Amino acid sequence: MRRVLVTGGCGFIGCNFLRLMVRERPETEWVNLDALTYAGWLENTEDFADAPNYRFVHGSIEDAQLVEALFSGGFDAVVNFAAESHVDRSIAGPRVFVETNVLGTQNLLEAARRHGVSRFLQISTDEVYGSLGPDDPPFTEETPLRPNSPYAASKASADLLCRAYHKTYGMDVLITRCSNNYGPYQYPEKLIPSFIRHALRDEPVPLYGDGMNVRDWLHVEDHCRAVALVLERGRPGRVYNVGGGNEHTNLEITRIVLDALGKPHDLISFVTDRPGHDRRYATDSSLLRRELGWRQEHPFERGIRETVAWYVENAAWAEKVSAGLAG
Repeated sequence: MRRVLVTGGCGFIGCNFLRLMVRERPETEWVNLDALTYAGWLENTEDFADAPNYRFVHGSIEDAQLVEALFSGGFDAVVNFAAESHVDRSIAGPRVFVETNVLGTQNLLEAARRHGVSRFLQISTDEVYGSLGPDDPPFTEETPLRPNSPYAASKASADLLCRAYHKTYGMDVLITRCSNNYGPYQYPEKLIPSFIRHALRDEPVPLYGDGMNVRDWLHVEDHCRAVALVLERGRPGRVYNVGGGNEHTNLEITRIVLDALGKPHDLISFVTDRPGHDRRYATDSSLLRRELGWRQEHPFERGIRETVAWYVENAAWAEKVSAGLAG
């Protein structure tokens, strides 16, 4: 049986990835290492926690001693989702982002190197590329790294470490860089879940600046299937962009959410913009489509309706997580 270590598997994207893989790859043992911080909850894995090919380990990728002990059991591959990922939090306190995203990733890379792990997949973000102008072409894998927030800088640093381990030690390391994800189990402070929660309470929906910042939206399950393809068939040393091809302003997203909930647009409340707020992201997935045959299965219009419905049906989950009671 193959053994794969998935870090951060109780978070938004990690739990959705494991939900697919535990079910669809029963011949593989999936080991989930998660620190269970505010953004990771055991509740997100309840529906597959008892599967015979799944194991949970509570711990941090920053804990070198724990990581070393875990790797001594042998892994065929590592998928590193574990990260501090909230831009506003990185502006308020950058240090933990460096500790987790940079030093934690280096711990994993070094353990993987020492123990001869066959493949290491780093899950990154299109935010490492910086911001696009209104008429600029989408980011490609060749776009220079120009991060603008402490979060994005920490992820770019981790990506460069991954490149260095591939070039220096000959490790089979790959990187995926995704656009904004949406879907079930996302932390309630993120944009779409936050809009839904405020609207359900008939509270003002806070929107940064003029609301014209553009993001490229990708359903989390489509992202997870891209990760699975790269893990199984990606070329060593490659970077693969994973974009949704769904560019919308934040104002448009707010109106879509309000319309889906039957709420008036006058709930929108414009608030002071955050520092260093990137104006536009757009991500070109041509390489992923061409080399690995990736295709999206969730059209945005349907996916966003299903996402809003999920948060309405799971309002108690969102309230529990927001109150810090989960896990």
